[in-house]
Amino acid sequence: MQIVESLPDQVRIIENVFIPMRDGKQLAARIWLPEQAESDPLPSIMEYIPYRKRDITRGRDAGNHAYMAGHGYVCVRVDMRGSGDSDGVLTDEYTQQEQDDAVDAIAWIAEQPWCNGKVGMMGISWGGFNSLQVAAKQPPALKAIISLCSSDDLYADNMHYMGGCLLGDNLSEATVMFAFNALPPDPEIVGDRWREMWFDRMENSGLWIDQWLRHQRRDEYWTTSSVCEYYSSIRCPVYAIGGWADGFTNTVFRLMEHLDVPRKGLIGPWGHKYPHQGLPGPAIGFLQEAIRWWDYWLKDEPNGIMDEPMLRAWQQDSVPPDNSYEDRPGRWIGEPEWPSTNVQERDYALLPYQLVEESERPSVSDDETPSSMGLQSPLSVGLAAGKWCSYAATPDLPGDQREEDGGSLIFSTPALTKPLCIFGTPTLTLDVSSNKPQAMLAVRLSDVAPDGKSTRVSYGLLNLAHRDSSAHPEPLEPNCRYRVTVQLNGIAQQFPAGHQLRVSVSTSYWPLAWLPPEPAQVDIHFGNCQLHLPVREPQMSDADLAPFEEPESALPLDIELLERSEHNWLLHRDLATKASSLEVVNDQGRFRIVDTDTEIHRSANEYYRTIDDDFTSARGETMTESCFARDGWNTQVYTRTTLSCTKDTFIIHAQLDAYEDEYRVFSKNWESVIPRDNV
Repeated sequence: MQIVESLPDQVRIIENVFIPMRDGKQLAARIWLPEQAESDPLPSIMEYIPYRKRDITRGRDAGNHAYMAGHGYVCVRVDMRGSGDSDGVLTDEYTQQEQDDAVDAIAWIAEQPWCNGKVGMMGISWGGFNSLQVAAKQPPALKAIISLCSSDDLYADNMHYMGGCLLGDNLSEATVMFAFNALPPDPEIVGDRWREMWFDRMENSGLWIDQWLRHQRRDEYWTTSSVCEYYSSIRCPVYAIGGWADGFTNTVFRLMEHLDVPRKGLIGPWGHKYPHQGLPGPAIGFLQEAIRWWDYWLKDEPNGIMDEPMLRAWQQDSVPPDNSYEDRPGRWIGEPEWPSTNVQERDYALLPYQLVEESERPSVSDDETPSSMGLQSPLSVGLAAGKWCSYAATPDLPGDQREEDGGSLIFSTPALTKPLCIFGTPTLTLDVSSNKPQAMLAVRLSDVAPDGKSTRVSYGLLNLAHRDSSAHPEPLEPNCRYRVTVQLNGIAQQFPAGHQLRVSVSTSYWPLAWLPPEPAQVDIHFGNCQLHLPVREPQMSDADLAPFEEPESALPLDIELLERSEHNWLLHRDLATKASSLEVVNDQGRFRIVDTDTEIHRSANEYYRTIDDDFTSARGETMTESCFARDGWNTQVYTRTTLSCTKDTFIIHAQLDAYEDEYRVFSKNWESVIPRDNV
């Protein structure tokens, strides 16, 4: 990362302003103001998230917003209602209140004397989600957005559910927000009312995992703020960005296909990070790319960015399996439109243990060849799956798939005689039956090297009760055959000559996905089962793509490191009790922000446990610790959440304890029993 100490424009930072909302509440904002804007108004860029501008994102903001401000944009970083130093209580994600507040904030920004009336919106994750959602509200001053690592479908492509299966990240994300919602505002910003605001948040933010588990099907709760329901409402230009190691990449493909506005897509090898900080690498000069986008749409500069391919992606080369990578070798490819005529579907037939091109399917089956094969996977399948959404700060990527394959049915091609490149979303169509009314399938596509090492390329999940609809799931009729399709995550990948493609199918994928209510055997019936691959032949035009610039950033935040961070994933197996557990350690360390003299420590631990093949033994437990202190102000917040199950219910226990100067000042417990709804 190149640190740029001297930027074109001098910038003044306004530590806090309060933006009035239509109901009288105020949102806290930090502003990076180019000096020229005070006499010659400039366009503005808003980032709008609940992750505390005053401290938690202060480091990231220092690099990003100071850089963009130094290139002639007023940057406004807004704490959402109920977060950071803003008024109110945050009671859920992506609410209509959140979106209305953003519309009010954009109108306020556009009316300021330092703004020329043009506003852009940018954000990653939550900020990428609401950039899309707010664009659909069509505030007049919003002229363009950049949406990173986001989703257009809150049910089907989010951290809650995938293919109708409950994700482990549902508990993980609920834990993150449980901790954030219990943090106090800063007394130096909000004054003496900080304690009253703090207690209000702890008492009234609610337990979000309870809400999310009460909506196990794709109902109005999810669709109201899912922009896939109203693509046509987005009328401003959109730059959508994702990474192959991230959980939200499929959105980029759908936005390129369905939006009817000027748009660009970019997918790199990265996890859940801004691309100039991207891991796995190579990272790119994202901030320079963002400036090009803003210059074109907010300053009318004809810099050619819209003459470049609509969709650009990093085609990954083959690598040995690992739980983390510094870099993924590969090359950039580009498409002028999506879907692309350069991508053609190639079908592969599934035969017992074999994967062959459809044109090579035997015309007459051997009498000794089984017409079906059954499986009932052990609960160990999934322990090497990694995280649904990789943050690349821990060894959270999928490891060698051979252990997972031991509990799966596998179908492999012969060694490839020439390289094979795919770009898009593979799908697998199967004829299946189950001996129980509830069952799931996890499907993995892997690259198998000549030495046998297997690297997962993509995967997909399907709750078989959701085979036809996630809005109206239906249990299976035992031993009845169904034709189902499993969609895998999008990818751009080259398989080298001499390697094999492998499809692996399992009936569990714990703890990436929660287990079905009971063990089930699923039979795959051969004869018309197919893998559909989006094959893209190499294009001469790829060699003409202009390279991205090297990563740059403004000066980093001045931090004093007091205790180092620790990140790890640990597997524990007790052969005596037959218990298996995955422990995720995410200790952010302890540090002091020099300019605010604030000392911060945050940590989170997650535990996912099962015993033998007892599906009702599945248990997730998370614990967090958050400490904020300076002279005269010392607060600590601790949370603990457990999610367990019976065959018919999910059971939630949660507790919150808050301390001030080592005295416990708040404590609250929650307990819920929620019926399982075909999950």
